[in-house]
Amino acid sequence: MSNHDADPTVVIRFGGEGGQGTITLGDLFTRIAARLGLEVYSFRTYPAEIKGGQVTYQTRLGLQRVLSEGDEADVMVALNNRAWMECHEDLCARSAFIHEASLEMPPHCGRGYPIPAAQIARQHEWERGYNFVFLGALMWFFRWDLQLAEEVVRERMQRHPQSLEHNLNLMQAGYDYARDHYPEPFPHTLPQPESVEERLILSGADALALGALAAGCKFYAGYPITPATPVMESLAKYLPSFDGSLVQAEDEIAAINMAIGGSIAGLRSMTATSGPGLSLMIEAMGLASMTETPLVVLDVQRAGPSTGLPTKTSQGDLLIAMYGSHGAAPRFVLAPDSVKDCYYQMFNAFSLSEYFQMPVVVLCDQAMASRVETVPYPNDLWGEADDPFPWCRPLERQRPTTEALQGDYRRYRDTEEGISPMSEPGMPGGIYLAESLEHDEYGYPNQDPENHERMMAKRTRKMEVARKMLNTWKMSARRWGHRGASFGIIGWGSTRGAVREAMAMLEAQGILIEALYPHSLRPMPDKEVLDFLDTKKAILIPELNFTGQFRRVIEHHYYKDLDVRDIHVHQLTKEQGLPFKVREIYEAVLKMIAQEREQWVAEQGDLVSVYEAVERLEEGANES
Repeated sequence: MSNHDADPTVVIRFGGEGGQGTITLGDLFTRIAARLGLEVYSFRTYPAEIKGGQVTYQTRLGLQRVLSEGDEADVMVALNNRAWMECHEDLCARSAFIHEASLEMPPHCGRGYPIPAAQIARQHEWERGYNFVFLGALMWFFRWDLQLAEEVVRERMQRHPQSLEHNLNLMQAGYDYARDHYPEPFPHTLPQPESVEERLILSGADALALGALAAGCKFYAGYPITPATPVMESLAKYLPSFDGSLVQAEDEIAAINMAIGGSIAGLRSMTATSGPGLSLMIEAMGLASMTETPLVVLDVQRAGPSTGLPTKTSQGDLLIAMYGSHGAAPRFVLAPDSVKDCYYQMFNAFSLSEYFQMPVVVLCDQAMASRVETVPYPNDLWGEADDPFPWCRPLERQRPTTEALQGDYRRYRDTEEGISPMSEPGMPGGIYLAESLEHDEYGYPNQDPENHERMMAKRTRKMEVARKMLNTWKMSARRWGHRGASFGIIGWGSTRGAVREAMAMLEAQGILIEALYPHSLRPMPDKEVLDFLDTKKAILIPELNFTGQFRRVIEHHYYKDLDVRDIHVHQLTKEQGLPFKVREIYEAVLKMIAQEREQWVAEQGDLVSVYEAVERLEEGANES
C-alpha cells in the first residue's frame, strides 16, 4: 500500500488501447469506490486520436482525504502488452498484476492474476463489453458488493440501454471467474467505512461548471477544444435549468465576442478554451478591458505550443494569461488548486469580474479538469476549521441610480476606485457607446494625449484597489506547514496535492518546511507573499512547464525583497504532459537543502550534516 501520509491508500492503474474501454473501466471502478464511502482521486491520460493509442487511468483510494494520484501502483490492470511496458517502472515486488490471460506478458516481479476476459466476452457474444469482465473481477478481488456496483453501472450507462444488460452479465461473469480461481485474500484492500458520509464525486470540469452556475452565470459561448470541452458539455446539461443559454460558436474569436455581448446586455457571461484558443481570444480580452466589460475566460491548459499535446496536462499558459495583450489591458488571473477549489474560484471569478468590470482568466489544466475526486457538499466547506477557505464574497456589478441616469450619465466616469456604474439595455437614459477605440467618459472616441493617459490610469487603478481588497480578505492564498521555516515552497494550481504529501514525508524526517499557494496570480497577494518570505533562506518553485514561468513572475515581482533577504530561488520544472510525482517534489527539496548546505559550508568552513545545517539556518532565521 502507498503510505506517503499517515493513512494507508491503494493505487490502481489501468492501461489499454483507446477503444478498449479503459477510461470507462477506471471511471466506473472509481465511482463504485466512492459510493462505498472511500475517498478517491483519479488521473487519466489518453491519446489525441479518436480511437487507438495508449490510455492510462489511475485512481487512488483512501479512508481519509487523498491529495494526489500516487506514485507507485499497488495494482496494475493491463488490457494490452503496452500497459506493462509503459508502467512497469512504477510497479514493485508487492504489486498485484491483473491482466488479459491471452497476452504474452513479460515476467513480472509481483503476483499475477490472469483473467481470460476476451474469451469470456466471446462466449457471451458481446466482445464490446470486454472491460466489464475486469470490472467484475475487481469487485471480487476487493470484496466489494456486486449489487452496489450494478447500481452505479446502471446510473452511469442508462443512456445506452441496448448494451446495459450485456455489460452487467459480463461483470457477473468476471466476478464469478475471479471468485472461483482466486479464492485467497487479495493483498491490496482497504476496510470499508462503517458509515458512509454523503459527498459529491466530481470531475474538475463539473466543479468548474457548477461554480459558474452558483455564481449566476446565464450565458456561455464556446468552441469545442480539448481539454476544455467537458466544461461546455456540463453547462449544456445544466444551464437551461438555471434560465441560462449556451451557444456553440464557429470559432474561439466568435465565442469570446459573443460572451462580451452577453455581458454588455446584462448577463453574467463566460467562455472556456485551451492554449491555442486563448491566443485567439487575446484581442477580444483587450476589448473587454477597454470597454470595462465583465467577462470570465476559463483556460484548461494543455501541453506544448501550437497543437502540442492536446490531451496532456501542463501549466504553460501562465505568462500569456497574465501579460498577453497589446497595450496595458488589466485583468485578473485566478488559479484553483483542487477539484473542490475549482468550484469556489469560478465563484470568485464572476464576483471580481462583475464588481471591477474587467476580464478574469481562470487557469485550470487537463489533469485537474479530467480527474475525479470526492468532495464535501459546498455548504460544508464554508469556514471549514482545518481549511479556512474559501475567500468567496458575492460581489455585484455597480449600476447607475435613476437620478444618475436622468442627469449627466457618463458610463466611464473617472472615479476614485476607477469603477463606473454600468447601465444595461432598456434603462431610460442609460444609452452609451462601448467603443474599442480610446474614448472619453461618455464613450466617444478621443485621441487626446491627456485623456488617453487619464483613462489608462482609471482602468489600471482598479487592479490596485483589488490588490488591497484581497489583502484585507487574507484568503487569497493557501498557506500551510511550519511557520517560520527556513525553507519554503511557492507554487500554484494543481501541483499542490503532491507538494503537501512530499512535505509530510519531509516533516516525518525532521525537516521543517512551509508552503504558499496563491489563488490570485494577478494581482499577487503581496502581503501574504512577503510575510511568507520573511524567514526564508531558500524557496523551491515547482511547475509543469519547461521554462519556469512562475519562477520568472516571482523573481520579477519580488526581486528587491529576494535580494534584501538574500533568498535563493530553486526551480523544479516538468514538461512531459504528466503531473508531478510526490517523490519528485521530495527529492527536489532535499536537493535544494543539499545545495544550500554546500554553500553554507563553503562560507562557514565547517563540515556539518544536512540536518545540522538546516537547524543552524533556522536558528539564524529566528534570531533575525
